[in-house]
Amino acid sequence: MATNTNVSGKKVAVLVTDGFEQVELTGPKKALEAAGAQVSILAPQNGTVQGFNHADKADSFQVERTIADARPEDFDAVLLPGGVQNADALRVDEDARAFVKGISAQGKPIAVICHGPWLLIDAELVQGRTLTSWPSLKVDLTNAGASWVDAQVHVDHQLVSSRKPDDIPAFNEQFLKVLGAPA
Repeated sequence: MATNTNVSGKKVAVLVTDGFEQVELTGPKKALEAAGAQVSILAPQNGTVQGFNHADKADSFQVERTIADARPEDFDAVLLPGGVQNADALRVDEDARAFVKGISAQGKPIAVICHGPWLLIDAELVQGRTLTSWPSLKVDLTNAGASWVDAQVHVDHQLVSSRKPDDIPAFNEQFLKVLGAPA
C-alpha cells in the first residue's frame, strides 16, 4: 500500500453495470476508502448492480447515482472495473462515454482494470496513450491508436491501467499515488 498518499476527501466515481468483476470494484474501493477517499458507485440505472466472480454471480451493490445524473466536475477521479459483460455494456452507453470524456478533459485520473479500457476506446481517449489490460484487448487498443504493454500496472500521466485481479495491489498503489499527486 502506498504511504504518505493524501487522498482524504477526494471523490472517486466507480462506473459499473451488471456483470462487473466484483474484486475489481471492492479491492480498489477498500484501498481508496482506507486512504480517506469517498467512493460512489454510478450506473446507467438506479437500484443495484450485480457483481461477478468471473462467470459466477457474486454480490449486489447499491447504486448511489445514475451516470446521467452525475457530473464529472463533482469527482476527482473515475475507476472503471472490468468484467466482460460490464465493459461491453458501458462502452456503448452515451452517458458513460460523456462522463469519462469529461473526467479526461479536466485532467483527472482515470483508473481502469481488465476489460475496462473498452469504454475508453469508444470514448476515443486512448490514441497516443500506453495502457495495459486483459490480453484479449491488445488488438482493440492498438487498433484504436494506443500502445499496449504487458505489465501489472502502467501509468501514463493521469491514466492508470492494470491487467487482472491478481494485479490489484500494484494497481491500488499507483492509483493512490496519481490521485494524491498535486494538481
